[in-house]
Amino acid sequence: MRHVIALDVGGTGMKAALVGAGGELLHQARRATGRDRGPDAVAAGILDFAAELRAYGIEHLGAPALAAGVAVPGIVDEERGIAAYSANLGWRDLPLRGLLTERLGGVPVALGHDVRTGGLAEGRIGAGKGADRFLFVPLGTGIAGAIGIAGRVESGAHGFAGEVGHIVVRPGGTPCPCGQRGCLERYASAAAVSEAWASVTGNPEADAADCAKAVDGGDPEAREVWQNAVDALADGLLTALTLLDPRTLIIGGGLAEAGDTLFTPLREAVRSRVTFQKLPTIVPAALGDTAGCLGAGLLAWDLLNKTNSSEATR
Repeated sequence: MRHVIALDVGGTGMKAALVGAGGELLHQARRATGRDRGPDAVAAGILDFAAELRAYGIEHLGAPALAAGVAVPGIVDEERGIAAYSANLGWRDLPLRGLLTERLGGVPVALGHDVRTGGLAEGRIGAGKGADRFLFVPLGTGIAGAIGIAGRVESGAHGFAGEVGHIVVRPGGTPCPCGQRGCLERYASAAAVSEAWASVTGNPEADAADCAKAVDGGDPEAREVWQNAVDALADGLLTALTLLDPRTLIIGGGLAEAGDTLFTPLREAVRSRVTFQKLPTIVPAALGDTAGCLGAGLLAWDLLNKTNSSEATR
């Protein structure tokens, strides 16, 4: 059966799949990255995992994978196939595409940024399916973004497109590790809400999910923490909407798991801020933690189709 290898490498774990031509998941697996053993061990683990997936495909699907796609965090040079930098995984200038191509017997390999790759899946087969322009914003430890245009995701001239978490929404505010003050992700990420709610409750274990439950229960302090985050998020999103004019705005990540507790006030906050801008459809992400893996599979199929098309025109 025709298939490709898809790998989604996170800070603590790796998700992988063998993906059919129709996007179906033919086999799934997970394992730890082993980052505690250093960047070389992480890279070796990725290569070993990919080789095991290739062997599984030969044994159970009757053929080796035709291509591979891998999504990684940090700074990614997609054109050159280099994982340039990851603070979480510790690598610098890792030629991951070349290493995987060699390990997988010469098949084409596509390398993508984790958020943009997840955004590709959400936009093409998930919550944004059918939208010609979309913006995917996951609210997790930080806030990132993926700009979708006509079925692809824009990476920018230097690989930084979509970093909406570093729009300054509170000038002179909380310091951000990026070097600025008042960045969106310091106020509206799941980590920021967790930090604020832990401070209010005096419980260091309290997190954003606890805050959402307290909001639903009518706790006034929780509502204040939550509304502060929603207001900051709406301010940042207004800037993004003004610049990008997406038809669909897809919100994912841990904070989106609060459902209507987030989306009802967020839709209202964005609606109250727009003037000349067209209000996009604001929807929750649909693919959950499979988005990165599915997106890596899409990257692999896109690359394979492009390679075959180029060879056919020679």
